[in-house]
Amino acid sequence: MAELHIQEKLVNLLNQGNIQLRNPPYTTDDSEAGQQSLQKLAVNYAPIVCISVSEVASALESLRSQAVKSGMGNKTYGETCVELFLPKDLKKYTKKNNYLETQLDVLAQDIMDRITEQYGLKYIQLIFKGKTLTPEKRLDEQNVKNKSKMMVLRVSVPERKNQMLAVEEEKKTQDQSVQRTQRGFQILSERDGTDDPATTPFLEIADQKGNPLKIPHSKKKALILAMGFHEKGRALMKRKQYETALGHLVQADDQFVKCGSKLLNTVDNYAVLQLDIVWCYRALEALSYLDDGKRRLQIAEDCFHNCYGDQQQRLMKIKGNTRGEEVLFLRLYLLQSILAHMVGNERQATQKLKQAEDLYERLCLDPGEIKALKDLGFSEQEARLGLRACHGNVGEATLHITHRRQEREEMKQKESEKRRMCVEGLATLRALGYSKKDAAWALLQTEGDVDGAYRMLLDSAAITNNTELPISQSKVEQLTYPGFEPEGATQLLQDNQVVLPPELLSPSPASSLSEEPSTTSESAGSGSQGEAPTDVDLVNEVLEDIPIHEEDYLDLTLEEESEVIDKMKSYLYKKCASSS
Repeated sequence: MAELHIQEKLVNLLNQGNIQLRNPPYTTDDSEAGQQSLQKLAVNYAPIVCISVSEVASALESLRSQAVKSGMGNKTYGETCVELFLPKDLKKYTKKNNYLETQLDVLAQDIMDRITEQYGLKYIQLIFKGKTLTPEKRLDEQNVKNKSKMMVLRVSVPERKNQMLAVEEEKKTQDQSVQRTQRGFQILSERDGTDDPATTPFLEIADQKGNPLKIPHSKKKALILAMGFHEKGRALMKRKQYETALGHLVQADDQFVKCGSKLLNTVDNYAVLQLDIVWCYRALEALSYLDDGKRRLQIAEDCFHNCYGDQQQRLMKIKGNTRGEEVLFLRLYLLQSILAHMVGNERQATQKLKQAEDLYERLCLDPGEIKALKDLGFSEQEARLGLRACHGNVGEATLHITHRRQEREEMKQKESEKRRMCVEGLATLRALGYSKKDAAWALLQTEGDVDGAYRMLLDSAAITNNTELPISQSKVEQLTYPGFEPEGATQLLQDNQVVLPPELLSPSPASSLSEEPSTTSESAGSGSQGEAPTDVDLVNEVLEDIPIHEEDYLDLTLEEESEVIDKMKSYLYKKCASSS
């Protein structure tokens, strides 16, 4: 990774000086190195990049050789090559740039086959600009250009087999894990909450008071899938399975985009997702994928600003403290420092690292204080989150955790009662001869009022005659979506939870949802009657990765962050080596 950093810095310096190593005097007519000119460059650059002249000279020669070999000075090759970023465990390949000569009118599958043969990678995916390339489509159809950079991700045998099956049958996903995740959340998104929750788990997004989130009917499934893929990706990140995690996070990004810019600009889920994707780039040592990393970090920073306010005043209004979210800014500053360092901007890299170090010092916790809270019966996660929210004060953290537990229990009871009334109301209306779909829709319109729902069904010839709805779905969306306030939305979606109310999950016509946005809770069970066993397994599988605690995404041990800080300090603060 250090060698890549040196080369990135030198490339930046060469670009600033408009120097092309493929041309004389750095490369002779017979493509040999112009030693004297290269040595002069090395002497000039060594003090700037803070390494020895000999190391700079070696790196410059490596860049020059790559330029000649990759065809930067060869028109034919230069018009027909892509650059590959391979898995970091292929050490003999990852220490240098890897170029693959190809035309752009070939299938991505052909490129995958060549990579498999050349590098001994049995099952792979190709990621281009954060998106998974479809094997059955041509490169140019997927906007791949000459000298484009593509990341090679290794996948397991079952995932690869499913990749081919999915492309042929559904053309939705190439990865079995991704497909299973997608199917599991699709099943959950189709449930309306009217079945017995003890046997039919479903998801609900609700605020701390149990009020459902207002969201357009047309956006609901994309949101469920986006949040579901994100949770699965985060679960894989915790297990250090970064390659597989990245595949799920990229899918989450695709689904979030379908939710519309208004949603993305008012909730911080999308910002957290961008951080997670770039954090995977870092873990995979794929940060040479600079352009995409910079773009995503800028999106994250802008989104945090919109959601939290200039001084995080909106966050303070909602939660009463901002300490928990500081872990997100810690990662943001660390990643910004890494990217700045890789392009030779040492001043910005040092500034961002200092910001990260300051946050790290504030967020580090005393192990003794964590133990004290665990001895009181709290989980380690509760202890970390509580101590950070209360500035390390054990007494205040105890009260904070106890209060949050009480709030969750009250919300759980409220949701249970609401579901019970919904099931009873549905049974009443169905006994009067109405279909389950129409009865469920009417109950949603009247917020569970059985008498009101009955009157609505009587008055609504549109429903009973299977004609137009009393209010068009598009107009309902126009009415409800502006009520999705940024402050409340942040409180909901910053939790990265996927707990959706029956109102959102009903396949019946769009309903007028309540106004307050949300946090989360989870209902679980064994599976509904009539479902195929494989569907039950898929639902249970995805539910396993939904965290119980609403602030799970803020619960970082900071072990990885500590390692990154130390590594960056070694890059930025070491003394310049003497010339040799």
